[in-house]
Amino acid sequence: MKAGLIALVAANLVTSFACTKPPQTASGPSPETAEARLSQIPAADPQKYSRLRDMKGWHNPYLLLKPDGFWLLDVNNNEERPLKPDQVLSALAALPDSAWPYGRVVAVQEIVGGNSDADHISLRKNRAILAGTLGGAKVLISWVPTS
Repeated sequence: MKAGLIALVAANLVTSFACTKPPQTASGPSPETAEARLSQIPAADPQKYSRLRDMKGWHNPYLLLKPDGFWLLDVNNNEERPLKPDQVLSALAALPDSAWPYGRVVAVQEIVGGNSDADHISLRKNRAILAGTLGGAKVLISWVPTS
C-alpha cells in the first residue's frame, strides 16, 4: 500500500512539473539575434544588381574594408560609420528592410591605406574576418574593384 501511495505521489509530481511553463526571466524572452534577423531577408537576387556598371546605383548596404577595420558607408549622407568585427552583423541587421532591395548581399570595397607590409597583412586579415562573418550569416559579398 505504501509503495502504491508513493508511486501515485511521484506520478502526480512528475505530471505537475511537466505541465508547468518555465518561469520567464526578468528581461523576458531573448531578443532576436542578428543572424536570425538577416536570415529573414530574401536571398540575394543577382539579376537585380549584376548589370550595374557604376556603384553609385548600388542600393544595398556598402562596407569599406581598410587595414584598420570596417566601415558601413551611408551613401546618401556620404558618411562612414566605423564598426568592430563583432558589430558588423548587428549593424546590418538593424538596417530597415528597404535597405535590401537586391536581397541578402552587401558591396565590399577594399581601401588600401598604404603600401607597407603591415597594411597588406592587416587588410588580408580583415578580409578573412569579414568574409567569414558574412558567410556564416549567409550574406553574399559583391566585391567592388578598388579604384
